[in-house]
Amino acid sequence: MKKTLLALAVLAAGSAQAGVNLYDQDGVVVDVAGAAEVQYIQEYTANSDSKFRLDDGDLAFNTTVPVSNNLNAVSGLAFNFEDKGAAEGSVKNDELWVGFSSNDFGTITFGRQYLIADDSGIGKDVELGGDGLDFVQAQGDQTVKYVFDNGQFYAGLSALLMETGKAGDETSIIDGRIGARFGDLDARVYLYSGEDVAAKNITFFSNLTGNVDIDGYNLEGEYIMGAFAFAASFGQVEYEDSANTIGKIEADTAALAGSYTMDKTTFALGYTYLDADLTPKTGASSNGDANTFYANVTQQMHANVKVYGEIGTTDVDNSEFGYVAGMEVSF
Repeated sequence: MKKTLLALAVLAAGSAQAGVNLYDQDGVVVDVAGAAEVQYIQEYTANSDSKFRLDDGDLAFNTTVPVSNNLNAVSGLAFNFEDKGAAEGSVKNDELWVGFSSNDFGTITFGRQYLIADDSGIGKDVELGGDGLDFVQAQGDQTVKYVFDNGQFYAGLSALLMETGKAGDETSIIDGRIGARFGDLDARVYLYSGEDVAAKNITFFSNLTGNVDIDGYNLEGEYIMGAFAFAASFGQVEYEDSANTIGKIEADTAALAGSYTMDKTTFALGYTYLDADLTPKTGASSNGDANTFYANVTQQMHANVKVYGEIGTTDVDNSEFGYVAGMEVSF
């Protein structure tokens, strides 16, 4: 899933991680972070052409204000410059939230923000990881989110309440995460349940244009061994059209990934598997699967600058051989 520029989990420590501190006085901290990323990419899509892609543009502000000895008021304001659903070059406000943070009890926030499910996934791909785990929607305006992390154990729960005044305003989602760290091993499980979620972004559910009910989970594990890092996951997701007219899809997903870091250079390999079974209301059932392999190398030229290249292939019919080269500058 797409990661946010500033992870809410760091707020549990009392302040947000950012590249530039704008203000720090009497305990009031205001930070800003940003990133710009441009790629030259050939996607897997059949008969597609390679092109420059403005992949990422983010600007985020986070504020922490102490209100007692062990309680902070926190807020976040973020903008995204890659909105694909509107006019080219548009800017989208994708985060606008407030809340409270305590070192002992965690962080609770309210407003426009990303759900817990946005952090799911263990892939080490840049763009060519292929179809895999897809919880479809992991952000909303009417969101309540709680995260807790004491170093060894961590958990989170978020809920997108039913919104009004927008197209497809029946959507409601609840999701969560439970995890633990044991030395170099990090293991967790994500749970997700959504009703009336727009199905237009489900790549392998092209015959459905309405809304779907979604239930699923993903088990994940990561292990660090010196310069090597290994990760694996397995998940199951069920999509059923809300109108109960077409049927449902049951998808199994699995992923394996590994990397090796030598000085400032990281080499990574990965594999993604998807198996989807369609059970229609009428007619015969059908099945489709996809196997995707990718490899990439990333050079960290500076703490705030990286360049990378990636190649990938998938056995989906009529797919193109994929490649991408890109650069990201952040602060």
